[in-house]
Amino acid sequence: MDTAREQRVLTFSIGVTMAVSAIGFIGGLLVGSQAILFDGVYSLVDVALTLVALSVLRLVAREESPRFQYGYWHLEPMVEALGGAILSLACIYALANSVIGLTTGGHEVKAGPALLWAAVLCVSNLAMAAFVRTRAMQLHSALLWLDVRAWLLSGLMSLAVVLAFAIALLLRGGEHAHWIPYLDPLVLAAISVAVLPVPLRSAWKAMREVLQVAPDTLDARVQAVMKDFVAEHGYLDFTSHVAKMGRMRFVEIHILTRPETVIGTIGNVDAMRDEIAERLDARGSEFWLTIDFTADPAWT
Repeated sequence: MDTAREQRVLTFSIGVTMAVSAIGFIGGLLVGSQAILFDGVYSLVDVALTLVALSVLRLVAREESPRFQYGYWHLEPMVEALGGAILSLACIYALANSVIGLTTGGHEVKAGPALLWAAVLCVSNLAMAAFVRTRAMQLHSALLWLDVRAWLLSGLMSLAVVLAFAIALLLRGGEHAHWIPYLDPLVLAAISVAVLPVPLRSAWKAMREVLQVAPDTLDARVQAVMKDFVAEHGYLDFTSHVAKMGRMRFVEIHILTRPETVIGTIGNVDAMRDEIAERLDARGSEFWLTIDFTADPAWT
């Protein structure tokens, strides 16, 4: 499988992420905003995850090795699960910091410069989310979609910060100006709570693949196709096992026949395998399809 285009997109994403992370760190420290600083930390974590994803893509391109004879497909969901877990912890840490800030009277932020800094981050993050999304749709890459989610979340966080500091500028000098110190930790808390479900869902979905939980849609498709096939050809029964790891789908089917059943030549058997593969639409390189025929129920 050619993963060169995915690798190029991820390499470009790494470079931009490092620049955005530096902007977030420097900006957060200069204007005294924990929310902007968190955006920088989030981007830095994303750099590490993207580097890991890039390494996985290079392994997946090898397809197999003497030690990993089924290929490296299992590493894709492992990276997604790790990324989701780390980003979830980052959100929880930010939420804890925001609660501390709210309970200790908040802190002053240079609202004008902070607004400008957050606007730069927002535009950069959302532009990258749109760019990588286009490439992810073209290449059908789960790893690129992980990168899209990270950019989108960063962009939405920056947008929330922009709105918060715009409100701070409006409140300045008014009767509600005493609320201004609370805006930064408040928006940080809101961002953390809003963002947290996304990496949690990603981690849960990926862990299902790591644990080889049978995907419902694929299992239902195999069951429907094989029930019709067994009925049409007069076989006794079948069993099937399915799993999804990254972009790879593993399907194993055992067809139970009568001991006296005459199937014919190897060519006939291959023709039936071809028929099942066509019905399952399992001709692509992302399918690992195994089909056997037996008269002994112990082999099913």
